[in-house]
Amino acid sequence: MLNFFAVSVPTLLSFALASFLIELTPGPNMTYLALVSASDGRKVGFATVAGITLGLAIIGLLAAFGVAELVQASRLAYDGLRWAGVLFLLYLAWDGWRQGEITVAAPKHEGLVRYFWRGLVTNILNPKAAVFYVAVLPTFLDATRSPLPQTILLSFVYVAVATIVHTLIVVLAGALEPMLNDPQREKIARRALSALLALVAIWFGWSTTR
Repeated sequence: MLNFFAVSVPTLLSFALASFLIELTPGPNMTYLALVSASDGRKVGFATVAGITLGLAIIGLLAAFGVAELVQASRLAYDGLRWAGVLFLLYLAWDGWRQGEITVAAPKHEGLVRYFWRGLVTNILNPKAAVFYVAVLPTFLDATRSPLPQTILLSFVYVAVATIVHTLIVVLAGALEPMLNDPQREKIARRALSALLALVAIWFGWSTTR
């Protein structure tokens, strides 16, 4: 059987497909990316994607060394991350809603860095990402091989697939930005997406209860 480093090619492909289908499921990342890309343009969306990518990579590395499993095993740590994530998403929804009324001028570089950090923090505080690495990824590991290189490789594949999906969301949502140049339309779209993000935050809190 063909192998790609520590993982067989069929396993690699099936894992990539599973990752793709999981990333197509609506969630906080998808909703927030649509909000910022449609309202503020693709540059802001890509900065957010960069933060999300780094966050997923960090969690993947932590999972490879067993830290994510400890979080999954600790009710206190899991719930702490879960509620911090919910509150942060609600803050992002409120901030998006508020910007419909208040426009704060900021240097472009500063704005991009801010959205990068928001993407990073959103995923660091997402216990579902840790659960994916602990509950889903191990099912694709070959028990006859060393788990560490397999976990690192599959984590890289997942991050790559997620980044591709997120980039496509930015491109598609960013196409709406020229249509929202009218302040009134932009305000309506931003508030609608902000309200959707708030609903996603509530759903996120409910769906991650255990």
